[in-house]
Amino acid sequence: MEKKQFQSESKRVLELMINSIYTHKEIFLRELISNASDAIDKLYFKSLTDSNVDMGRGDFEIIIKVDKDNRTITVSDNGCGMNAEQLESNLGTIAHSGTLRLKTSEEKLDDMDLIGQFGIGFYAAFMVSEKVTVTSLAYGEDQAYRWESTGVDGYTIEPCKKNGVGTDIVLMLKDNTEDESYDEFLDKYRISALVKKYSDYIRYPIKMEMEKNRLKESGDGDSSDNEYETYTELETLNSMVPLWKRNKAELKDEDYNSFYREKFFDFSDPLLTIHTNAEGMVSYNALLFIPSKAPYNYYTKDFQRGLQLYSSGVLIMENCADLLPDYFSFVRGLADSQDLSLNISREMLQHDRQLKLIANSLEKKIKNELKKILTNDREKYTDFFNTFGLAIKYGIYQDFGAKKDFLKDLLVYHSLNEGKYVTVAEYVEKMDDDQPHIYYISGHDPKAISRLPQLEKIKEKGYDVLCLTDDVDEFVIQVLGDWDGKTFMSAKSGDTGLSEETEKKEIEDREKEHSELLDAIKSALGDKVTSVKLSTRLKSHPVCLSAEGEISLEMEKVLNSMPQGGNIKAKRVLELNAEHPVFRKLVELKENDPQKFDVFSRVLYGQALLIEGVDLEDPIAFSEDITAMME
Repeated sequence: MEKKQFQSESKRVLELMINSIYTHKEIFLRELISNASDAIDKLYFKSLTDSNVDMGRGDFEIIIKVDKDNRTITVSDNGCGMNAEQLESNLGTIAHSGTLRLKTSEEKLDDMDLIGQFGIGFYAAFMVSEKVTVTSLAYGEDQAYRWESTGVDGYTIEPCKKNGVGTDIVLMLKDNTEDESYDEFLDKYRISALVKKYSDYIRYPIKMEMEKNRLKESGDGDSSDNEYETYTELETLNSMVPLWKRNKAELKDEDYNSFYREKFFDFSDPLLTIHTNAEGMVSYNALLFIPSKAPYNYYTKDFQRGLQLYSSGVLIMENCADLLPDYFSFVRGLADSQDLSLNISREMLQHDRQLKLIANSLEKKIKNELKKILTNDREKYTDFFNTFGLAIKYGIYQDFGAKKDFLKDLLVYHSLNEGKYVTVAEYVEKMDDDQPHIYYISGHDPKAISRLPQLEKIKEKGYDVLCLTDDVDEFVIQVLGDWDGKTFMSAKSGDTGLSEETEKKEIEDREKEHSELLDAIKSALGDKVTSVKLSTRLKSHPVCLSAEGEISLEMEKVLNSMPQGGNIKAKRVLELNAEHPVFRKLVELKENDPQKFDVFSRVLYGQALLIEGVDLEDPIAFSEDITAMME
């Protein structure tokens, strides 16, 4: 029999397929099953308009057989089949299904969700096979044909016999090598797992004989004690109907929760489920989940973000990162669309307009659902924000605030006055008419923050303060700039805008009066502070630190904690309460004991550092100064 040669482009594609196109060889099974489903689709479509087709929806199936002894895998379908000309056309050139020819703009058949748009998937069989044999009988014809090939050297086509319409594809697996073991594909449980992973939602049953055990029965019908026998049973491996394509009205919370726990290996129910579909410029179904707890590796480089991507129920990518922005990386789930443009294989997506449209649509949907929880269930949203709020904040800060307007409505901060989380918009809405700024203060615990001395003046005015508890918060505030015209102001900044003119004048006069004392403190501290001044904000505390310029005290701590942070210093200002007994003690020491005055100055500075949560530069020296004060 004469061996035919592949067309030149097909030969090249086949070489690529065998050597480099697919990342995982296991993909071959997904491709063959998809082609089998495609062939059944065609015959099923024909049955809807041709009464001569005596097969109904329930008659179609895909059968997989594994023969360990002969090292073969067989994938069979009872679809439309192929004649000699179609075998030549479909397998001798770049493989194509032709399904799209069946779909016209007038067709409105919901059941005809066809997958025949994937291209050259059939050639994936050669990644694991040393020989591929295709036996096919086309519907409406009497003669079957066999196509056979051992790879790039060509193929043969000859008449043969076959019972029943459809196609059988027999793969003779390659021998194992030092680098590759092909025996894994002779394990039925491995095959079953691959079907579950990639083809679980193919609409036709995928069946395979599976070994099972049962109690052995005696002749009188009683089960013998502890005696089991092995038997085989044709088992359906796939579930066929995707949960995300079912009507939401038919589904209960437990359906979604069970699916989530099983699909994403989580022991807890999700905090939020988003089941959505879209039609228009791009059509898709999506089932998204926000976990109730962050994955153990969420804040590490090992975490893989992205959604599972399906095309008509066939898994294309396990983690499609392009479907989720970094700030929504905590979302788990999947998207399924027929409209994706795919080139060489299902693995090699063109990052085209359709994919971007889906991503943009999902991004807006996720935000809208989070806004609903924020509005309707603050406790639930607080749980979410405590778990994943950091991702939202980084999203605002990244790329010079490109997404700040999109994400800022999702921010919540702890309110000192209300003792709970509030949005910035809620804070602004409750501001007094005479309040000049949106006040905030940084720290890691709202209870500790509420006791900071810098807040005394603000509390006296009755103004609320937002607690910033994450390292990135002050950078986020810098990016936001203002909120509806109201500027943000740190309670630790040099000027909070709360002092009256008469108060300022009084302080200026007292600073002139004690200028030598303030200069002496500055001299005792050296370059540790930029300046020393009297405070208008302190009431009961003797001392505090504030900062001038762009770098705040909190920013200083964050930047210096980074691996390449260097030695960044804010312009520190030591503020003293002129009404406090400690200040009067300083005045006394300045006149009577200059040496102890320096000790007091250093201790006050160390005290201000500790209040700020900044490490002492020299704890031993600080301890010695404390001892000297007690002598």
